[in-house]
Amino acid sequence: MRTRPAPAAPTRATTSATSAPAASDSGGGRPAGVATMVGSGLSNQTGAAIGSLAFPVLGPVGVVAVRQYVAAVVLIAVGRPRLRSFTWAQWWPVLLLALVFGTMNLSLYSAIERVGLGLAVTLEFLGPLTIALASSRRRVDVGCAVIAAAGVVTLMRPQPSTDYLGMGLGLLAAGCWASYILLNRTVGRRVPGAQGAAAAAGVSAVMFLPIGIAVVVRHPPTATAVACAVTAGVLSSAVPYLADLFTLRHVPPRAFGLFMSVNPVLAALVGMVGLGQGLGGPEWAAIGAVVAANALSIATSRS
Repeated sequence: MRTRPAPAAPTRATTSATSAPAASDSGGGRPAGVATMVGSGLSNQTGAAIGSLAFPVLGPVGVVAVRQYVAAVVLIAVGRPRLRSFTWAQWWPVLLLALVFGTMNLSLYSAIERVGLGLAVTLEFLGPLTIALASSRRRVDVGCAVIAAAGVVTLMRPQPSTDYLGMGLGLLAAGCWASYILLNRTVGRRVPGAQGAAAAAGVSAVMFLPIGIAVVVRHPPTATAVACAVTAGVLSSAVPYLADLFTLRHVPPRAFGLFMSVNPVLAALVGMVGLGQGLGGPEWAAIGAVVAANALSIATSRS
């Protein structure tokens, strides 16, 4: 998932690339940073896969609720927001960020339930890619946009088994991720440190509190389902967030962004190995097109 004026809210490592601390050039730091990126990506996608195992009991809504609670605990502990000192100019982007964050995760997990992990993450990845390409006037980025569009058309081509609602939920997650990036910039400018992200995570958790209670009342959870949901929150929220804080001190932002391009591939592999969600040749080609578009855009950028 790209700009972290303030540390990105819980789940999206890619939101942090633009204003991270300068990468260290120490000999041991770079390999450690790369290893951490690999671990963070696998943790994020594995967490989503494990969370999907709780869908039959908790549903996507219940799993996302638990994930929001875990994210809030981690970010509030790190950011320690001073809520009483917030002005309205600080509160309104925080509130919008909380709403977008919750909607992003809910639409993504709902898409995962319907179209699988690999395709859902690929569609969501269009959000930050669109932000990156829309602000550019380079011919190479126009070509990247065409490549990504071709991938989307391939994914959404009419078939008897095509789940358009699931695809639409994936695109909604993409739109939320794009909004999340823009709002995170605003929050980062107005709220010091990680306080804005922490406050947004806390508000989002409060918003999901009645939803979580309703899920528990209507569908009493099993210990296994709760364990899967909590594990998803830890692996997809806490671990990537803390890993990014380390990675961005040792790896240049461009290298960080290039690696994040591989996340749809990691998601597809985790879905195939862990969940048995096999993909056909056209789907792999579409995923490759979206990944290639983002990687090419970053690799050829000057900044």
